[in-house]
Amino acid sequence: MKIILLGASGLIGQAVAAALTPRHELVPVSRGGETKADLTDPASLDALFENPADAVVCCAANVPLRPLAELTESQVLEDLHGKLLGQVALARRAADKLNDGGSITLTGGTFTEPFPHSSLGALVNAGLAGFVRSAAADLTRGLRINAVSPGWVSETLEAMGKDGSGGTPVARVAAVYAGLVEGTARGTTVTPQ
Repeated sequence: MKIILLGASGLIGQAVAAALTPRHELVPVSRGGETKADLTDPASLDALFENPADAVVCCAANVPLRPLAELTESQVLEDLHGKLLGQVALARRAADKLNDGGSITLTGGTFTEPFPHSSLGALVNAGLAGFVRSAAADLTRGLRINAVSPGWVSETLEAMGKDGSGGTPVARVAAVYAGLVEGTARGTTVTPQ
């Protein structure tokens, strides 16, 4: 399978690449790599699908933690555009251009309990989960769409100086992405256990 992997240079993207490379041809994509794309740049997303592909995986999206009382209109729009609308734009292009039976895997996110500064992220992630669930019903030609909600990754917590045991090891997160790409699920958002 030929798989386009956005966010290939990040922690999760590198782990997903390691999980998929032994069995598939990967096209690694990042803002600074040989193949470049940005979820906020429609032309760069169009260019990703100039050659046939069987799957697209997006590990590139995130929303920073921001206090609700300090949010500005421009920050809200920027975060919605980057993670939610950017992945919707990617999925729309993939639905039109991927080979029959192709797979679209996006990145959402959830936390077990609400915590300070997470309201905008919660909005974006809930919107993405709803989009994935409903978009699956619109896809034709055997195409599938799913999302991974990685939560806190152990290695990220450790890099922040925190206890990594409260997160999920990145290899386990990557296995969930690989399972969605290679499996049969459709319209689901999966949280690694």
